[in-house]
Amino acid sequence: MKLLLTSAGITNPSIENALVDLLGKPIAEASALCVPTAAYAMAGGPGSAYRLITGQSVITLCELGWKSLGVLELTALPSIDEEQWVPLVRETDALLVGGGDALYLCHWMRQSGLERLLPSLHGTVYVGASAGSMVMTPDIGQDFVESYSWKPPTGDNSTLGVVDFSLFPHLDHENLPENTMAEAEKWAAGLRGPAYAIDDDTAVKVTGGTVEVVSGGHWRHFRDSHDGTC
Repeated sequence: MKLLLTSAGITNPSIENALVDLLGKPIAEASALCVPTAAYAMAGGPGSAYRLITGQSVITLCELGWKSLGVLELTALPSIDEEQWVPLVRETDALLVGGGDALYLCHWMRQSGLERLLPSLHGTVYVGASAGSMVMTPDIGQDFVESYSWKPPTGDNSTLGVVDFSLFPHLDHENLPENTMAEAEKWAAGLRGPAYAIDDDTAVKVTGGTVEVVSGGHWRHFRDSHDGTC
């Protein structure tokens, strides 16, 4: 699976070019499935999910001019046969995974069976935004865990660990005054591995074992999260 991990989706030409490169064809020739599940554990979740799907969200994913666009709601999948949705996922060019609560999203990725399917999706591009990106990391950090009102029934705060680094999204966002570089440094110091702090004009592109930062904004790589060096 190829990954494009962002704060707010496809927000500038550099990130869009990275997406097209991963797809191997124009967006207008590619199919996509939107995953809005993470939004439901947050205040105003149904409205946020609607805005994401209809291209009215602050996250830019669904309004890019896809050849076809569907909705993959993870909470529905355990109640239907896999034959109803697994072939569709396998045939889809891109999974567009929106923001919200990363732990809630992780729970439903596991419960739905999507987590087990991900390693076999070699040609699929996973496009995450905010929590949709964080869920692919091994650790979202205690600060984010404490900010969520929904708690996993197992008490396990780990995320999927598809990549070996953590992500701090929305760096220095004007509407999120707590998301400063100083706060990102404190967050990174509590982690056990490398991490990136990225603003809304930055993405982390992952293909195979190669990690590349694509940015029209600013970001920081914490190589050793314990001492905060970069």
